[in-house]
Amino acid sequence: MERPRMTAVSQRRGLGTSVSDQFSSVPSIQFPKATREALAAAFGRFLDQTDGVVRSEELFDLLAAFALNFDCPWIAYRSLSPNQRSLKPVRSDPVAMLNYPDEWQRRYFKMGYDRVDPIIKMSRKRASAFRWSEVYNDASTTEDERRVFEEAATFGLRSGISVPLHGSDASFAIMSFAQSVGCEFQNKTITYLQLAALHFHLKVATPAGPMGIEEPHDLSLREKECILWTARGKSSWEIGIILGITVNTVNFHIKNVLRKLDTSSRTVAAVKAVNFGIIEL
Repeated sequence: MERPRMTAVSQRRGLGTSVSDQFSSVPSIQFPKATREALAAAFGRFLDQTDGVVRSEELFDLLAAFALNFDCPWIAYRSLSPNQRSLKPVRSDPVAMLNYPDEWQRRYFKMGYDRVDPIIKMSRKRASAFRWSEVYNDASTTEDERRVFEEAATFGLRSGISVPLHGSDASFAIMSFAQSVGCEFQNKTITYLQLAALHFHLKVATPAGPMGIEEPHDLSLREKECILWTARGKSSWEIGIILGITVNTVNFHIKNVLRKLDTSSRTVAAVKAVNFGIIEL
């Protein structure tokens, strides 16, 4: 299947999701061809390329190019108001961008899938990225909701993940990454894509300044170590093993980092730490 040309879309047409028909037995994706070091370098280049960029469309194109490192030709971003339950097409909306197939976008709204898309429902309840297969196999997902995934797969969007991006005012956005093959995403892949999605979201939400917060206080060496390993996808238990300290000590240092970087999310703190040059992946 030929990959689509990466083009930012500033007019929202729809935000669908997709996964293969074999949801209950989706094989795990082998980590992409590039080595761990190459992927870390690609993420570093993505951060460098977006430095100083304020146009949403250009940021979207850079994110789309980065996602290709993980064989994700399809990405979509859409912000929603606190009480919004569906993704109605609003031509004046400047922050919704996607490169999903036009045929799927038309089908999505024609069938009213914006009213039953389970990704929206799941995103309101989750704080971190999730695989679409998790939603499909969830006991609370209805047959109508599963139909959104099944039909999207026929348009080439066979597997993917979505990243909820919650704001302090109860508003939130959703960033989705999709593949044309029916395989699962590895945890390391999800970590990189989630960090990239958060970086994009923060840039789009506050394009005029460095994420709208004051320069953070200096982090201690141990705090830097803890947030570095957090950015690399490690849990508090794993970080404790690596650094030779207890889980409680790890959590203590990370709590300090969250306070200093003015966030309640470990992942957002990791993105900010990278952006401020506090750590390097």
